Amino acid sequence: MALPRDFKETVAARVQNDPAFAQALQEEAITLFVNGEPESAKRILRDLVNATVGFEALAVEIQEPTKSLHRMLSRSGNPTMSNISADFAAIKHALKVEVHTQIGMA
Repeated sequence: MALPRDFKETVAARVQNDPAFAQALQEEAITLFVNGEPESAKRILRDLVNATVGFEALAVEIQEPTKSLHRMLSRSGNPTMSNISADFAAIKHALKVEVHTQIGMA
């Protein structure tokens, strides 16, 4: 189900005005990918791209066509690890944050 535009605009505004929220979204997307939930991770990553660098600038930065990026982060998209890594790096740079990983015992 497509999300209403108001929700997407709300997320984008909050990402731009609340650095802690933006960083938390990025961390959640990374966690979802690592935990085997790529569909949810791609949705969050798509919102972050829209709220930060934008698909056009991201396409230039990682040297991929804009259409390919939209497809990669769509529900049926199947991005490569190098593209996902580049997406996260671009968002990390745009947000001016560092990402730290921690492994815990389950």
